[in-house]
This record gives sequence, C-alpha cells and structure tokens, in this order.
Amino acid sequence: MTVSVLVVDDHEVVRVGLATLLGRRKDLRVVGVVASGEEGVALASEERPDVIVMDVRMPGESGIEACREIRSRLPGTRVLMLTSYADEDAVLASILAGASGYLLKDTTGQDLAEAILRVAAGASLLDPAVTGLVLSRLKADRGLSEGALTDRERQILELVAQGKTNREIGEVLYLAEGTVRNLVSGILAKLGVGSRAEAAARFARHAPGEP
Repeated sequence: MTVSVLVVDDHEVVRVGLATLLGRRKDLRVVGVVASGEEGVALASEERPDVIVMDVRMPGESGIEACREIRSRLPGTRVLMLTSYADEDAVLASILAGASGYLLKDTTGQDLAEAILRVAAGASLLDPAVTGLVLSRLKADRGLSEGALTDRERQILELVAQGKTNREIGEVLYLAEGTVRNLVSGILAKLGVGSRAEAAARFARHAPGEP
C-alpha cells in the first residue's frame, strides 16, 4: 500500500527537500506541498492524505491550530509534527490537538519515512529527544498515580507515550496483543479521552501543583 503525504512548512528549502526526499520512496506518495497552516487545511480537505507532515511554528495559523482543524474535519488523516524545537508545551499542545507524533527536523530521512508509515498504520510516536519531556511529567505526577490508574496501566501508558504499538508493548511486558488492546481501551476510558496520544498528553499535564 502507498501512503499519501502532504507537506506543510513555511521554509521553502525544507518543504522542497522533504518532498524530494519522500518522493523517492515507492511506499510514499507526495500529494501536495504548501507553505502555511491555512493552505494545509484547504489542501487536506481536497486531497484527504493519509499523513500530513506539519511544521509547528508558522506565520498566521500555526501548525498546532491547523492540526486541530484538520483532525476535526478529517479524523482519518494523521498529522506528524516536524519542528526544530524540543519544546515541552508545544509537544503537549500538539498531542492534545490530535497529532499522532512529534519529530525534530534533525531526524534522518529514513527515520522520517518510517515514522510516516508507522503513523499511517495507527501508531503514536515521539522523537527520542522529546519523549523524555513527556515521561518526566508522567513520573512527576502524584495525583493520578494514587488515583485512577493502576501501576500496570501507568506502565503501559509510558510505553504508549514512547510510540510503541500494542504488539510492541506486549513483547515488552510479556502480554498478549489482545490483552494490551483491552488495557489501553480501559486507560482511555478512565482518562476520558478518545486517542492513545491524547491519553499520554492528558496524563502528563497533571503535574503536581497544576489544575
């Protein structure tokens, strides 16, 4: 299966470079390249790509705002945020906006292509450089650790935040994939969220002293 990709970045060199790089692969098909969040929303509505590679910081409508709008209109389209900054607030805001992943622009072309394929398949992922930001918030959390989630559920949620699939989590914890799927569903229900990525971000935001 070929995954259709839309590139949204306000820097010409970056977006042209990404389009060229991704266009060389047989399993990816670039359906558009635009320079703003507004253009990204408009073209996404026309092309309905499988995955959008979205810059976080752009003049006008930010990548986060565009991601939120696209996800509300096209729930089947995945958004992969690509940025130069490992910013904690931007990571959490992106995930809460519905992004399926957050990568830094110093990632390799191979890693980016693999990230797009994984996101298209339904996985959630974070760049290793920003995973620590989210996990540090998870580990600092005292309120939820004593409340809604069990120790095993917290363990699974940390693995979800690392972008691992149900099968990969099962391999780490020696659980059947179906068991992991059921546990993840229970976590989503307890936290009152609709996606794996949002569950990790919502949990991470409840650090001590925060509302």
